[in-house]
Amino acid sequence: MKRILLLCSALLLCAVSVSAQKEKPWTEWSEKEAMKMLTDSAWAQTQKELTDTAGGSGGPAITTAAENRSNIGVVGKDAAASGESGQNIGQKSQSLSMYYYVSFMSAKPVRQAFIRYLEVRHPETPAEKVAERRKFVDTDFSNYIVVTLRLEGSDKKKIGPAMQLLGASTPETLKDIAYLERKDGKRLPLVDYRAPGPDGMGAKFIFSRTLDGQPFVDANSGELRVYMEINKTKLSRKFKVADMMYDGKLEY
Repeated sequence: MKRILLLCSALLLCAVSVSAQKEKPWTEWSEKEAMKMLTDSAWAQTQKELTDTAGGSGGPAITTAAENRSNIGVVGKDAAASGESGQNIGQKSQSLSMYYYVSFMSAKPVRQAFIRYLEVRHPETPAEKVAERRKFVDTDFSNYIVVTLRLEGSDKKKIGPAMQLLGASTPETLKDIAYLERKDGKRLPLVDYRAPGPDGMGAKFIFSRTLDGQPFVDANSGELRVYMEINKTKLSRKFKVADMMYDGKLEY
């Protein structure tokens, strides 16, 4: 009974935190609030992969950001120093990690969080530069859905080839392994792709907002799945469309 009460309390605190974040102007978000929007929100999720390097089956364990909030890295920081250790059959083992950050850059709150994160991390930035950056928040994405993918991790055997793949990929090579999917099974194909660049937002997967002349997503879509394959890792993140409302508008 006590465990149930503690769980209910934790869920209530989480709900209050999310509500407060939506009500507070984005220009007042803390670094922690901006990071949550970028890694664990209605518009962003994190898929984590652990590889045990000593003993055990050697198979990766896939978890989500909600289960590993204390382990999530930060934008622009190398997570290589965050290796995790544990016990395996009586002997100490070292776990290597990979983090896959998936977010809807075409959703306004994600753009706000990205710009706010930069502002908090670099308070010395001149006012004119700040004003220039903030224009990105109001960029027009009325014709496209843009999903970004960032990678961090301590598993050099995986992160190197994965970054190389993202750097060399084209829309043609990705067309069968990157798509959006509705709950009814309809899929939206990739129309363009941008490799990771100096902006720090990661690789950009670009989709049209329409399919057969109709909006691919609306308030009744139920669920939107982002699917990608990065080498042998399958990324499959499901987003609830009902939760993607922001300032009275569906953002995605």
